Amino acid sequence: MPHDLDPRLLRAFAAVADELHFTRAAARLYVAQQALSRDIRRLERELGTELFVRTTRQVTLTPDGERLRPYAQTVLAAYDELAAAFAGAGPRPLLVDLNSPGMCTARVLDRARELVPDCELMARFESGLTGAAAEILAGRLDASFGRVAGLDPAVRARLAWQPVRYERMAVVLPDDHPLAGRDTVELAALAGEAVYAGAGNPRTPEWTGLAAELFAGRGIRVAPPAPLAVGKEEFRRVMAKTRTPVLAVVDFPAMPGAVLRPLVDPVPLSPLALVWRKGLKHPGLDALRTAAAELAARENWLAVPDGAWLPEPDAALMRGPA
Repeated sequence: MPHDLDPRLLRAFAAVADELHFTRAAARLYVAQQALSRDIRRLERELGTELFVRTTRQVTLTPDGERLRPYAQTVLAAYDELAAAFAGAGPRPLLVDLNSPGMCTARVLDRARELVPDCELMARFESGLTGAAAEILAGRLDASFGRVAGLDPAVRARLAWQPVRYERMAVVLPDDHPLAGRDTVELAALAGEAVYAGAGNPRTPEWTGLAAELFAGRGIRVAPPAPLAVGKEEFRRVMAKTRTPVLAVVDFPAMPGAVLRPLVDPVPLSPLALVWRKGLKHPGLDALRTAAAELAARENWLAVPDGAWLPEPDAALMRGPA
């Protein structure tokens, strides 16, 4: 028994079984009688049995032909139902992880929705490109944003990406922290501090790794794991309890009981890329890529300021995307 049967052969069988006449069945299928006979012979070879008894005067079904008939009808009905389900349907929704609300990624999504108004682009907010990449490769997610250089090389090899922005990094401080009154915070001023950068979160090791490189040699420690704070109120509660500064980017949304201050001397950059599975084709992805390129060009998102800090592996991957 073959693993796969060409539905065309089953349609040929069903037409002859209904008409019990090869000429009428061929006319019904808009094929030549010779081609129809050839398809029936092929089906009989694949099944290893005769399906019809042919004489000069009539065509009848064999017992195996009678046995096949209800199965063929069920399979063809399923094919027709599948075709009807997708007839005229647009592309499936595209699921995009924006990491956090209120960031520049939301602007990319908004512009993409303007470009393809008839295409559904669904957003979710779960920070961490490492976690998102695993879901992209598993088919549960279509695209995300983050630091490509922080991914495992074997994972990165199966992904494609496009540079979006060099985000300036910042620190979130309790509003009564000694550094909270400054407009900007020099990295040297954080010496002796433990700064939270997602340590212990299995979805965000690429961010924790970037922080460790930034803090190295500057007397700044990566703070130990803390409870994951989802939402503004939980963030405020955890920050009030731990009193730990948090590494962020300048677009990080305002949080109650805290202030956001850009980091300077040098200006550290977080490289942000749009990431998707290699080979993915979808008009929503095309719109995302176009939107990201438009915004980057218009707002100079990929400019690197003089004296900025950026690890060379990150710079290399942002210069040469997959």
